Amino acid sequence: MNAKVERAGGINVADMAKLALAVLLLAAGIFGYYWYANASSPLRLIGVAAAIVAACAVAAFTGPGRAVREYLRETQFELRKVVWPTRQETIRTTAVVILVVVILSVLLGLIDIFLKWAILDHILKIGA
Repeated sequence: MNAKVERAGGINVADMAKLALAVLLLAAGIFGYYWYANASSPLRLIGVAAAIVAACAVAAFTGPGRAVREYLRETQFELRKVVWPTRQETIRTTAVVILVVVILSVLLGLIDIFLKWAILDHILKIGA
């Protein structure tokens, strides 16, 4: 039997309030981008970027935000275990893929030419 029991509850009230604040910050950034249409474009983009960063910062301290942070931490840990192919292996694999694509393209082209010749020229006598 598994001794670890997960809580079956949803998001608590504090997390809901934080998520609502994050959405409001994001909406305020988007609203400000259009409200200050006569301001310089880089300044408006900086404002939207600041709103996105602030919204993500607030959302990161909620229950779901902690779960996302934990997921990203575990993902980064797993990526360290990956054995990436060498440059030579990558070049060889790419060459094989390109060769297969060229061969299949030629085969499909030949099948298309044969079917056109058989159907249009001999069966329907359109090309004659």
